[in-house]
Amino acid sequence: MILNNVCIADSDKKVSIRISKGKIAQISDVSLTNKNCPQLMFINAIIFPGLINSHDHLDFNLFPKLGYKTYSSYTEWGEHIHKIYADEITAILKIPKELRTRWGMYKNLLCGVTTVVNHGERSNMTDPLINVYEKPQSIHSIQFEKEWKKKLNNPLQINKPAVIHIGEGTNEAAHKEIDELLKWNLLNRKLIGVHGVALTPTQAKSFKAIVWCPQSNYFLLDDTAKVNHLKKFTQILFGTDSTLTGSWDIWSHIRMARKTLMLTDEELYQSLTKKAATIWQLNTGNIQEGLDADLVVAKAKTHSTGITSFYDTKPEDILLVIHLGKIQLFDESIYHQINDSINTDNFDKIHIGNSIKYVQGDITGLIAQIKQYQPDVNIPVDISSEPAA
Repeated sequence: MILNNVCIADSDKKVSIRISKGKIAQISDVSLTNKNCPQLMFINAIIFPGLINSHDHLDFNLFPKLGYKTYSSYTEWGEHIHKIYADEITAILKIPKELRTRWGMYKNLLCGVTTVVNHGERSNMTDPLINVYEKPQSIHSIQFEKEWKKKLNNPLQINKPAVIHIGEGTNEAAHKEIDELLKWNLLNRKLIGVHGVALTPTQAKSFKAIVWCPQSNYFLLDDTAKVNHLKKFTQILFGTDSTLTGSWDIWSHIRMARKTLMLTDEELYQSLTKKAATIWQLNTGNIQEGLDADLVVAKAKTHSTGITSFYDTKPEDILLVIHLGKIQLFDESIYHQINDSINTDNFDKIHIGNSIKYVQGDITGLIAQIKQYQPDVNIPVDISSEPAA
């Protein structure tokens, strides 16, 4: 497959890219041609590595946001929502976990995420359309994981990083639980903390990375991790958490993060791409020959630089999502180019805002199944059975 005339988002360099055997095989300053492979031509489009969402709970993405006040910690929030929203929680949990998890995967794909780090029980997904990354040891938190000390110090897990919610609060208890975690890390495991709102620079030195989830933090706590200080002592990655505490759309999370000015544009970009790929040991995260072809093409904004267009992107602006060299989503505007090149029979047509997307797999059937259990569930796409134009 060849992608012609795309502008690399963080460099403004216009290139053409040839993909072969799931890898980026060639990057050229001039248009490429090859009669033996599909060729796509773009006009006013940016390209960037598929986003890496370093924190999500895939099976919790059919929930609405729950909570209506500022909490001092995740424990206070958890206790409150189970009292106030018991019926709403029960209704969503009646939807089989397999369906909820698959929707969580699609939620990420629709936004241009090609790797999502799933926290919690393993998803056991068959045939995921993106990389559902579950190799690390997942420990929920000190307060909600009864045997966290035993799990943390399991010698059979010593070669895996331990990923854990930590310091998700503004009270003293949130700060102290970080010290407790570090004290009980007897095997000196590599720690990747999630949220870290209460984390200090001194504590940050003991973490391989912190996953920053600002939209979730502001919703619950009206505060977030001070990543402008923490970034000097540990690596900063980016995550959304689930729709319990934030929007389904990762781009709204990214724009909120950008407005804080805690990371530079390049730092924030790398927290979603190259830096995340390094921490999770992925062969992606950059547009470079030899890396996995996890790529997203999106509409460029008029009179904007590539990086400005990147931060202005919305799901409806995405033209193409490729994972391991395979098209998983494309926009109606390139339908005829795609249809001339590959078999589109396995793509479903959906509407996102005012745009029409074609998505690999049976997303319409999935949505129909979900609505059999909960007709009023909020899914931010419309399905259509109309024939392709």
